[in-house]
Amino acid sequence: MTEETPRKGLGRGLSALLAEDPDDQPALDRLRTARTVPVENLVPNRYQPRQYFDSDELKALTQSVRENGILMPILVRRVADDSETFEIVAGERRWRAAQEAQLYEVPIIIKDLDDNKALELALIENVQRQDLTPLEEAEGYRRLMDEFTRTQEDVAQAAGKSRSHVANILRLLGLPDVIKDMLQNGSLSAGHGRALLAAQAPEDLARQVLQQGLNVRQTEQLAKKSQKSEVSEATAPPSSGSGQDADSRAMERQLSEKLGLVVKIKHQGERGEVRISFDSLDQFDEILSRLNQHPNG
Repeated sequence: MTEETPRKGLGRGLSALLAEDPDDQPALDRLRTARTVPVENLVPNRYQPRQYFDSDELKALTQSVRENGILMPILVRRVADDSETFEIVAGERRWRAAQEAQLYEVPIIIKDLDDNKALELALIENVQRQDLTPLEEAEGYRRLMDEFTRTQEDVAQAAGKSRSHVANILRLLGLPDVIKDMLQNGSLSAGHGRALLAAQAPEDLARQVLQQGLNVRQTEQLAKKSQKSEVSEATAPPSSGSGQDADSRAMERQLSEKLGLVVKIKHQGERGEVRISFDSLDQFDEILSRLNQHPNG
């Protein structure tokens, strides 16, 4: 593994501050003009969205730093106006690798950034990377949207991703905590997580996936099978002892047929809820489109 560099096209946040390619002349000029400070003068970014630093990857980066040095200066801001302590905005992995490589000094570029801009750049720098866990990536997107009122399209452009990728990753935040843990520790992939979103009993299916070593395609098939099973239940006549009345069953069947999706109605007395299950953003967009066409219907 070589020293990381920002990917092309990601840069509306960082490329304005750092050159995109450390091998080109502007970046080399920037490295020559960067200031060097002792490693211990830097402190980690308080907004760091990364929760886990892979030890093997850090070892590989450490070896690269030991052989080649720091190819791109670390972007920092002062902790206080008259302080010689700097908070890392972008480049914490390089700083950690420099410590492991026992470097005494590292090159830095100091920028005057307020808390909001520092947070924004730190998040963008991290979601641009490919080795975040799916949940870390999703959380980074969510924070950009919530704390900076960014749209999915804005976030996608800033991170160099498609809007559909951002939307699919964000959906993982809706998974049960036990499945999030599986994603975080690498037991399940993001593809597995997206497939499980469509399952009627996602936690049970997740355990089955792990026990049987199922791939994403197999997981998707089982999730769809569970949906079909629920459609059958929704359209089947009520059994003798069913707590759901015939009218509710009829409404479920009517809505399921009209929408082409699984619809469940639960009620107790005069209160209740209607649940519509979908397994793609296109299906969700279609639901919204129909609702907008009939705002009073």
